[in-house]
Amino acid sequence: MNKTKLLLTAALSVQLLSACSQSNSANNQIPDQTGTGMVYEERGLSRYNPPIEVTFVREKSDGLEDLVSQFPGQTFEDNTWTRLYEQVLGIKIKYEWTAKGDLFYQKLGVALASGDIPDVVKVNAEQLRLLSNAGLIQDLSGVYAEYATPLTKEILSQEGSGPFDTATIDGKLMGIPETASSIEGAQYIWIRTDWLDRLGMKPPETMNDVLAISEAFTQNDPDQNGAKDTLGLAVTQYLWDPVMGLTAFMAGYDAFPRLWIKDDSGKLVFGGVQPEVKTALKALQDMYRNGQIDSEFGFKNGLKVKEQVAAGKIGMLYGEQWASFLVQASRETDPEASWQAFPIVSATGKAPKVPLRFSTNDFFAVRKDFEHPEAIVKLFNLHLEKNWGETAEYETYYSTPFPVWQLSPVSPYPARKNLDAYRQLDEARRTGDASVLKDEAKAIQKNIDTYLSGKGDAESGWGWERTYGPSGAFSILDRYEKKNQLLYESFVGAPTETMIGKKSLLDDLQHDTFIDIILGRSIDEFDRFVEEWHKLGGEKITIEVNRWSAESVSESR
Repeated sequence: MNKTKLLLTAALSVQLLSACSQSNSANNQIPDQTGTGMVYEERGLSRYNPPIEVTFVREKSDGLEDLVSQFPGQTFEDNTWTRLYEQVLGIKIKYEWTAKGDLFYQKLGVALASGDIPDVVKVNAEQLRLLSNAGLIQDLSGVYAEYATPLTKEILSQEGSGPFDTATIDGKLMGIPETASSIEGAQYIWIRTDWLDRLGMKPPETMNDVLAISEAFTQNDPDQNGAKDTLGLAVTQYLWDPVMGLTAFMAGYDAFPRLWIKDDSGKLVFGGVQPEVKTALKALQDMYRNGQIDSEFGFKNGLKVKEQVAAGKIGMLYGEQWASFLVQASRETDPEASWQAFPIVSATGKAPKVPLRFSTNDFFAVRKDFEHPEAIVKLFNLHLEKNWGETAEYETYYSTPFPVWQLSPVSPYPARKNLDAYRQLDEARRTGDASVLKDEAKAIQKNIDTYLSGKGDAESGWGWERTYGPSGAFSILDRYEKKNQLLYESFVGAPTETMIGKKSLLDDLQHDTFIDIILGRSIDEFDRFVEEWHKLGGEKITIEVNRWSAESVSESR
């Protein structure tokens, strides 16, 4: 193990100890000379004098622009966060350019290819490797170890070592991971319980029950309008959508088509080519043939299928915790519509594994000749401190209730913050002690109270109660974790060389083949797909992934 790898490993291994000492470091303030009341002793929160400029590029979404237009005194370039970074850290944020949607990614691709990058650039794992291979970015191993505050180290470690493994290339940390929450990817079965009650059915305990409910919702006129115009299961043209996708349906057959998993020998294998997937595809093919899945699903994106849900035409879907806010649209058409999340189930009736994809996809790389690589770590430090540290001001820097946090060029967050909020809410409900509620949990409880009051804008709190209430989605996630049902992805390294060139091709082949099978092609097409997948690069990728696994095990000893 080389010196930089040792340095990074040492930094990560002491995160828990660092977190314990947080109150004695990051949050000790010294006399203020900035006028903000915030000057910190911690080196990772120290101020540049004179101030420095750090350039970025940024995507401007329509949604965020709309929000900015409704919030006086805030722009992308001059806002609560850019002012704070300049006042406390002496860092002036400048955007070299901004763009929307596809244009942003086209311009970013050109910039990366030409090497014309800003001081700090947010990229995905594949782009990070390409920049590293081209020698365009810096090794940040020492910078992270030296400047990350204990709070930052604790929060970025909540996803385990995976985000840092992905960002580590040839033993060097080439980007700071903006960790995303894998556990938030857990899915549930969302079912219209008013339809269940109307048809005299119970929540599912096995996949056979799911199939029976789907058939009944299709055949037995659950909306009682005298027409055969309802469907059993929502499916979009993108099979792996986080809401209305098929990932968790397939998990019911012990199939994990998007994960690298371990086989019985401990070898890493791609779940999408395992025989269990064939069984799941056959079940979906039968559902489609029997009219339980929209005949035109292959042409409908999530927005189109949401319209069907809102119109009361679909009674069941698989999805993440935020599906509550999507299905709530059906209550505008039918105020009696009632949805609830239920645990995913298996074909055997045993507790299934709940697949969790590795979710960290964004990394901040620093231009090779930029003089202050530690600046990106300082930005992370302050963002986390003012939202979740001891000097946090939630209603100023996170939600006002305008989501002001989105105006920052960096927006790291605790991966478990929503589950933690649920557990605070659950404790408060059990004990009657509201003092256990922290900022985010307090805000959620206000929304739930609005719904439970039945007064004024009560409906606005319905989705919050379906997610965070006593029987909400997070109550199920709490059980998933306590029962050891969560299946995390086993490969979390940087993209392999073959992945860079072949992954998109293989993903398209998988997706198109699976849709064709659901639509009625012979189920044996799956076997031909498996053969093609291996020939077109899958076999080589499997070798590379297992080489990474062996090296990771060796380095951890």
